[in-house]
Amino acid sequence: MELSYLSKEQQKILLDAMSLNDCTPSHAQSIRMKKQAQQNTLSSDGIYKIMSEEKGNQTERISFKVQDLKGFFPKNFTQKQMTDTILKLLYEYNRKLERSRRSREER
Repeated sequence: MELSYLSKEQQKILLDAMSLNDCTPSHAQSIRMKKQAQQNTLSSDGIYKIMSEEKGNQTERISFKVQDLKGFFPKNFTQKQMTDTILKLLYEYNRKLERSRRSREER
């Protein structure tokens, strides 16, 4: 609905930007483009810039099933405590690898 307020030319540019970025505009992005179009401030660069934004649901994630992790933690641990512990362990592991690498380089 929001995109119907764009001119035919702006809609063509938007289609090209969608193809280039392999995505569709979010509702919030559509509203922003509509407002800019109504204010006569929506440029082709503006469309490409808006469409190149990373959306929250496009952020890469790694996920685990809680059931797969429960065996490694006390029964009363929350998901946040599990996440915090995993990140802390990965940080410590990375520091250990870094120290080991520096030690090998010094030899």
